[in-house]
Amino acid sequence: MADTIKFTEEEQKEILTLRQEVSQIFTQLGQVRVEKEKRLKELETFETQLLERHGELSQKEQELFSSLNEKYGDGSYDPDTGVFTPQVDDSTQESE
Repeated sequence: MADTIKFTEEEQKEILTLRQEVSQIFTQLGQVRVEKEKRLKELETFETQLLERHGELSQKEQELFSSLNEKYGDGSYDPDTGVFTPQVDDSTQESE
């Protein structure tokens, strides 16, 4: 049987310190992972809400432009001046 060797106090402290540091790192990694998952879920929820709101606004925009088109006909709108310019119908001009 081989003789046993006792580590020095300094070696034992070094091993203990190393194990504690490794344990702390694993604990921190776990905390980071949990926090990451939580934040990802929050971001995904926020993204979903924004996409839903974008869809609602797009639908509202389509309805508004459809309504304005029915009221004023085809044309172009300048948002800087607030002026709508109706599109000239070529068939109407030719007959005039």
